[in-house]
Amino acid sequence: MSRKSKLNKARGWDLAFVIFNGIFMTLFVIITLYPVINTIAISFNDGIDAVKGGIHLWPRIFTVKNYATVLGKQNIKTAAVVTVARTVIGSILALVTNALLAYVVSRKRFMFKSQVSLFWVITMYVNGGLVPVLLLYKSLHLTNTFWVYVIPGMISAFNMLVMRTYMQGIPDSLEESAQLDGAGDFTIFTKIISPLCLPVYATVTLFVAVYQWNSWFDAMLYNRMKDEYTTLQYELMKLLSSVMQQGGNANNVNTTSGSRVTPVTVRSAATVVTMLPIICLYPFLQRYFVTGLTIGGVKE
Repeated sequence: MSRKSKLNKARGWDLAFVIFNGIFMTLFVIITLYPVINTIAISFNDGIDAVKGGIHLWPRIFTVKNYATVLGKQNIKTAAVVTVARTVIGSILALVTNALLAYVVSRKRFMFKSQVSLFWVITMYVNGGLVPVLLLYKSLHLTNTFWVYVIPGMISAFNMLVMRTYMQGIPDSLEESAQLDGAGDFTIFTKIISPLCLPVYATVTLFVAVYQWNSWFDAMLYNRMKDEYTTLQYELMKLLSSVMQQGGNANNVNTTSGSRVTPVTVRSAATVVTMLPIICLYPFLQRYFVTGLTIGGVKE
């Protein structure tokens, strides 16, 4: 076989691969996006009509009554403010505390770095249980307060280990050069280490923000009797539960205040309201997210 024939054959295989890869990725994107688009379509569809089924990419009878039911719920504005506050404050505090701890245990000159790391790893697999934790928070006067959402989650063993692994991959020569110039640990951390750790910082921030935004169990457990500290997810969970109880089944219609909604359409609207902020945030952090996960786990 001549060299030209081999080259043409190689080009043919490359073209076949490109075509197959394009078809596969297109199907993958369709399979991934379809549930999201279908949920949005149902959320904008009339409740009675949605019971019939057959809604795919576009609502048959357009309406916003499902969102009016969700957003018109009592305490929903307070819950939204509390949820945004716990997401922002919790993410910032968690980022700062985990970064400081990761910096300490990543330094070779820290004598007890192995013991401290082991201590935090144990907390990933062993905990005191629900009742002891509740009693502990109560004794610390955290229950029935906003800070029960923030303080317990400030330190995470997983997030700390991700940051520590990333920091260990930073050349020691950078720190040694700064020390020769008279820089202290705080200056090294803020001026040298932190700027290089932006990818892993963005990754951890996204982890914490998603957790804080989606959390509802802590509101039910610790602040159930405090409406001023309710969260958006908890209110939406109560709304879904009440709609299901009133409807009795997914085919019943709730016509309160003239609305025509069903548990299916309310659930879809609540899902869209829940996921929209995270979907809007993720594109801005995606490049940091991927870089943080890949570089943090690879060392030369």
